[in-house]
Amino acid sequence: MARTIFAFDTSAAHCAAALLSGDRIIASVREPMEKGQAERLLPMLEEMLEDNGLLWADLTTLAVGVGPGNFTGIRIGVAAARGLALGLGIPALGVTRMEALAFGLPHPLLVVEDARRGSVYVQGFGIAPEMPVLMDLGDAGALVAPDLGIAGSGAALLGDGVQSVTSPTPVADAIARIAALREGPQPRPAPFYLRQADALPASDP
Repeated sequence: MARTIFAFDTSAAHCAAALLSGDRIIASVREPMEKGQAERLLPMLEEMLEDNGLLWADLTTLAVGVGPGNFTGIRIGVAAARGLALGLGIPALGVTRMEALAFGLPHPLLVVEDARRGSVYVQGFGIAPEMPVLMDLGDAGALVAPDLGIAGSGAALLGDGVQSVTSPTPVADAIARIAALREGPQPRPAPFYLRQADALPASDP
């Protein structure tokens, strides 16, 4: 039986979701928004299911973007995926934003995402660093090389001459397709943070 994967992402300034049935994306939606993802996410998912004649019970897998990105958005998406997976009795897995941005692009590739405050998130595909790291903008600029493709919102910050490339696959679609490639038991999705949140809980009990 073909897997039906519902993927969604709220780690950036949007609510994005995609439905993958077998090897075909049957629905893909992205709604830009700076805030309000918590109120919009579940109604949007329900609308997508209804528009495509599906029920929650028809899903076999959930996939969610786990960051790095907006702290509140990441928590919203991961909490929704975990709660839905528990209620539906199906697996949920996490896909990083860096993996999604790299999907479908030739390697070697450097994914660079703006992390604000003069820093960027960096991950290499077919090139170091092979794991996502938080770097100063200057250090990331030193990684740029001729004929090296740079993807992500941080590419424009690295100066002139950078070969900025963009995946032809929308982020939620990429999350769904990456999830479809994973086999066997997967760990529950968890927020992927590379820096502490700006707003921390009070230390006073």
